Amino acid sequence: MIEVGNDGAFRTNSVGTDRSPFPLSFTACETDGWWQISASAAQADELTDVLSRSANDTVLLVDLATVSFLHEDLQQWRPSLIAAEQGVDFTAHPLGAWASGTPGLGDEILVMHRNSLPRFLDGSWSPYELTLVDVPAVPGPARLDEIALIMGTAATDEPVLPRLKGSGLWYSGHDDCYLAVETADPTVPASILNRLLALLAGSALAGARATSSVVIPEPDVTTTGRLIGESPHWIGVVAAASETSVTIELSALPQPWQLGEQPPEHVDCTATLDLTRGAWRVALPPGSAL
Repeated sequence: MIEVGNDGAFRTNSVGTDRSPFPLSFTACETDGWWQISASAAQADELTDVLSRSANDTVLLVDLATVSFLHEDLQQWRPSLIAAEQGVDFTAHPLGAWASGTPGLGDEILVMHRNSLPRFLDGSWSPYELTLVDVPAVPGPARLDEIALIMGTAATDEPVLPRLKGSGLWYSGHDDCYLAVETADPTVPASILNRLLALLAGSALAGARATSSVVIPEPDVTTTGRLIGESPHWIGVVAAASETSVTIELSALPQPWQLGEQPPEHVDCTATLDLTRGAWRVALPPGSAL
C-alpha cells in the first residue's frame, strides 16, 4: 500500500495552454542485461522506496537543483547544506571548478547510505534536477573524481552504468515530472510502471474525494511485467474516476511518447482500481492488438 497525495506530479503538471491532464508515459528497453527506462510523471520522493530496493548500499548524489533551499541572494544552498538540514548522514566530496556547468554534475558529490534517501527526499521540498548512482562500496576521493569524469563526459543517449563497474542503478529526475533510470535489476521496470499506475490512480481518487491524500494498493508486478513484454512503449490516461474507483486506459506506442503528442484513439489495455475490493483488474479490451 502507498499513500498518494494531491500535490504529486500528476496533479501539479499539465500539458498545453488548456492545461490538459498529464498522461502516464513509460518506455523500457533492455540491451545486454541493462535496462533503460524513461517515464513520467513522478517526483523523486514518489519513487524513493522503489529505487532504494534495487540499489547498492552506497548511493552518490552527483547533481541537485532546487528552489526549495535558497540563500537571501536567491542562490541555491549547496547539496551538503541541504543534506545537513534534512538530518541525514553523509560525506561530501568537492569536485572543483572543472565540473561547473557540466550537465548532470554539481560542484560536489554526496556519499550516503541508501537507507538515508527516504529522509533526504521526504516530500517537504522538491528538487527539479536530481541525479543519483549507486556504487558497490564507499569510494575514496580518486574514485569519486573518476566517477564524476565518466558521468560528465557521457553522451546524452549513452548508457552510464556499463562504464561504472559494480554500479547497478542510475536515476535522473527532471522538472519534478520526467525520470530516466538505468538498472541491472530486471524487476525495476515493472515496479516503476506499477508505481506510475498507482500515482495516476491515486491522484484521480484524491481529486474526486477532494482530500489531501489516499492510501491505495499497487497493481501486481507480474501483470505489468507482461505488458512490458508485449510492448516497450506505453501511454496511459484516466478514463473514469469516482470516489471508489479509477479506470486507466493504456495504449501501446510504436515509439516513446513525446510532449505535445495526443494519446492514440486505440486502447490496448485497461487498468481499474476498485477501492471497495482493494484490488486492481488489468484487462485487454475487445479489439486490442496485443
